[in-house]
Amino acid sequence: MAKLSLTQFISLDGVYQAPGGPEEDTRGGFEQGGWSVPYGDEDFGRFINEVFERPTAFLLGRRTYEIFAGYWPLQKDPADPVATKLNALPKYVASTTLDSPDWSGTTVLRGDVAKEVTDLKERTDGEIQLHGSGHLAQSLMAHDLIDTLHLLVFPVVLGKGLRLFPEGATPTAFRHVDARTTGSGIAIHTYELAGRPEYGSYV
Repeated sequence: MAKLSLTQFISLDGVYQAPGGPEEDTRGGFEQGGWSVPYGDEDFGRFINEVFERPTAFLLGRRTYEIFAGYWPLQKDPADPVATKLNALPKYVASTTLDSPDWSGTTVLRGDVAKEVTDLKERTDGEIQLHGSGHLAQSLMAHDLIDTLHLLVFPVVLGKGLRLFPEGATPTAFRHVDARTTGSGIAIHTYELAGRPEYGSYV
């Protein structure tokens, strides 16, 4: 049975929307897209390469899938670990609106997302990786289906935008298992699912 990991870029105030470019995701009138780009140094690149050494498959939401599908199939350098894995490994996209994906190796999951991903984990070995795909990630976390979180916290407050943990998120406990900081100030934290929170009192 596979583990499912999420790698997500977020601001200090928890925004995940449009880290990679101005036109990436303008929902809600968001005009600050591309906020992660100034922090992309060698340490950041090294971590991303490490992440892409491990997957056996990818799971993506429709919006992230379309962003990836518009770029990565054009990258042909065999020494690029990100392009090599994304283009060669199975890709699953959760969508009820995507009709005919043309990126090789893509399967569309159209049914109940929690059941579809549970079945996918059960029939797959290794590590399925979810990148970005904030809305899908929220749905899966509500069902305890994400085993590992890699949160890359960028040293910027955006003040608006879609947040990974909105009001009403399922109370969940995680175990902190790794941390590092890049030269540009990205704090990279890795957490593993630990179940429900425990509560107490200081008095």
